[in-house]
Amino acid sequence: MCKSECLGRVVFGALMMLAVAGPAAALDDKIVVQQQEKSPWAVFKFGFSAYKSGKKEEAVEAYRYAAENGQVGARWKLARMYADGDGVARNDYEAFRFFSAVAQLDVQPGSEDETYVADALVAVAQYLKSGIPGSAIQANPGLAQEYFMRAAATYRHPGAQYELGVMLLKGEGVARNVTQAARWLQLSSEKGHVGAQATLGNLLFQSGQTVRGLALMTTALEHAAPKDMAWIRAMQEQAFALSAESDRRTAIALAEDYLKNGVR
Repeated sequence: MCKSECLGRVVFGALMMLAVAGPAAALDDKIVVQQQEKSPWAVFKFGFSAYKSGKKEEAVEAYRYAAENGQVGARWKLARMYADGDGVARNDYEAFRFFSAVAQLDVQPGSEDETYVADALVAVAQYLKSGIPGSAIQANPGLAQEYFMRAAATYRHPGAQYELGVMLLKGEGVARNVTQAARWLQLSSEKGHVGAQATLGNLLFQSGQTVRGLALMTTALEHAAPKDMAWIRAMQEQAFALSAESDRRTAIALAEDYLKNGVR
């Protein structure tokens, strides 16, 4: 078992080391000449300006040059563009490679690159959780959980805390542990993560904490993005239908407090 797991880690580590390898898309000389200096940071800033101006082809060239010369933000931005199909053809494997190059960095919490690394850890974990069809990246929930854990514990990333809570709640890639799931969901909820608020609210409601559960689901529904509205509304409406009128009124008052002062 260890032999197989260790081999998998070696292969995955090799993939990460290749994250910025491949055919070099050298930055056009005209673009470089336009810069006061040829440092990766200067070219990254040029790429950002080009992107904001809608010149995404120039932005990609600039980001690639900066990424190949060690600029963390450029690697992250390229990964995000490939993941979203933004200015380039969507390519999840390319996104994974660039995210992996960022995720392997060991930066201290509070450093200027913390946000890039935390976000990259979450992105890599999400790819590992489901795999990438047509590539060498197979679903590996156990390894995904490790990446979520690093982002959640080291960088306190609310999205990672939520994902970790859900995996613990379902026993996905890790032994099911409702108590630990609730802990991570609570931490994420306090940071305003809507999915965590709704999931924790439902968990509390099911465990008999009716008022707080209803209040959390109601709070989540108020801030839900369109893509999350349906599942949160269905859960909240079902819980309200099963609750006594007095509990509903108390929950609504508590939700108003959460919306004003935050979940705690």
